[in-house]
Amino acid sequence: MSIDSLRRSARETVSGLPPGFWWLWLSTLVNRTGAFVLTFLSLYLTVELGHSPWFAGLVVALHGLGGIAGSPLGGALTDRWGRRPTMVTMHLAAAASAAALAFVTSAWAIATVVLLMGVAMQAVRPSINATIADMVPAHDVRRAYALNYWALNLGFAIASIGGGAAIFLGYRTLFVVDAVATTLCAIIVFLRLPETRPEARTDKAGEPVVEAKVSMFTVLRDAPFRSLVLLNLLVCLVFTAPWIGLPLTMADQGLSPSSYGVVIAVNGIVIVGFQLLVNKLTDKRSPVLLLSLSSLLFAFGTGATALAGSPVAFAATVIVWTVGEMIHVPTNAAATARLAPEHARGRYQGVMGMSWAVAGFVAPIGAGAIVGGPGPDVLWAATAAIGVLAAAGYFTRLRKVLADGDADRDQNGHSDLDGDAADSPVDRTAKASGADQASVGV
Repeated sequence: MSIDSLRRSARETVSGLPPGFWWLWLSTLVNRTGAFVLTFLSLYLTVELGHSPWFAGLVVALHGLGGIAGSPLGGALTDRWGRRPTMVTMHLAAAASAAALAFVTSAWAIATVVLLMGVAMQAVRPSINATIADMVPAHDVRRAYALNYWALNLGFAIASIGGGAAIFLGYRTLFVVDAVATTLCAIIVFLRLPETRPEARTDKAGEPVVEAKVSMFTVLRDAPFRSLVLLNLLVCLVFTAPWIGLPLTMADQGLSPSSYGVVIAVNGIVIVGFQLLVNKLTDKRSPVLLLSLSSLLFAFGTGATALAGSPVAFAATVIVWTVGEMIHVPTNAAATARLAPEHARGRYQGVMGMSWAVAGFVAPIGAGAIVGGPGPDVLWAATAAIGVLAAAGYFTRLRKVLADGDADRDQNGHSDLDGDAADSPVDRTAKASGADQASVGV
């Protein structure tokens, strides 16, 4: 591929999106560029404050536990308050938590602050995803999610490098910088990002249309969406397992921690370097095909970890499941936006966010227990099996709802697909509570 064709592909990838999206993209980049807390929290707790590794692991788990509560909270606030107020409030809450960590020292205070930070950081995600779905045309939504995910990883890469170089300033200084960056993110959203929550619809006579009320329970009764959430949970479990199991596996083979640092850095390098190319290659492809393919890449990449015996081989496995990650994350977010009614996009994104938070809490505990018990090979065999199961689930359970290609949508966000795929989310929910009431979703 020539330089000119690469430039042309890059321009096509970033062109045609509304200005508001790019302000949101910039806020994501700024926020993640200063994301030092989670990166250095375990080192701060053990090296600086002298707490045990067990306590450090518990505190990090509390962050994930806070996310389980924060995601549905953020979804409800997104639909009720609006996108921008929720984003600004939760960014400021996260900034206050980061600043507090620079000053509190007691174990209980640190645990409480990290728990609240988990709530705030996860609560902001539904509003971001709903805003993208609101402002970007349906045929460009997956591309927009991919670009925002690229900004997230680009910012995280900068934070990792900058944080490592600036560690001599002290952990507390890094936490203050995190707070400043998150506050700046909130300022960008407040000053430049318009509110995108859809206005109440009206009928031909100009009278307001009464929308069906959508609660969290209603969302969970939407059988196709419930399938999407549970399948995403399976993929998230596979995706999260290497972050705990990989360093333990490499250490079990006598490889140094520095080798693991190099291997896991491949994940960020591949995303930053090739996300736009992957997005170009997968653009306009069937969402079911992409979700199934990404699940198989996760299965193959993590499963092959059991066969690796050198840093190069481990890095190769990371590349495989990283490609799966680059395909899966934006496609899953776009599928969530596609299945959600306009007036309940926040709640749908909030429920989907819970699957990520639950996996972030469960997978580290499970991976550690399996590696310490039956052994690493059992862990990687399990992740491979779960990945294959998820791929089969996407193909069999969602092939009709997420029909091949991006269906045309009317101005209310409903698709023009046939059969169940043409039903609105509320119609699907009504079916789920009737004839489909016995369905378990997967």
